[in-house]
Amino acid sequence: MHDSISSTFSALADPTRRAILARLALGETSVSELAEPFEISMPAVSKHLRVLEQAGLISRGREAQWRPCKLNPQPLQQAASWLEEYRRFWDQSFDRLDSYLQTLQAEQPTEKPHKKKKKKEKHHGKHKK
Repeated sequence: MHDSISSTFSALADPTRRAILARLALGETSVSELAEPFEISMPAVSKHLRVLEQAGLISRGREAQWRPCKLNPQPLQQAASWLEEYRRFWDQSFDRLDSYLQTLQAEQPTEKPHKKKKKKEKHHGKHKK
């Protein structure tokens, strides 16, 4: 069974692939333009693009000699929706913790602030006259 969310997160695990997606978020571009900022070989860039394409995050076309790459946002939306469920869980957990802490604070008797007592200074050695 093919799990698209797992493929998405696996593809996103690499910083080079995330950088490629960030560039494609600005609009479609060629493979050579995508490769420019990276100090890796063209075969390495092609491998990253293949992983992104297999995860459904990009599509590649062919227009004469130009091979444009384009971002497909659908898998990212699915991953974001999946993560949103966990964000809600943590928000609710923190809200419950906040309510509990407020209850504990309300149950505490209010104490008056204590004044610090001055310590008596001990004199060592000779006394001045």
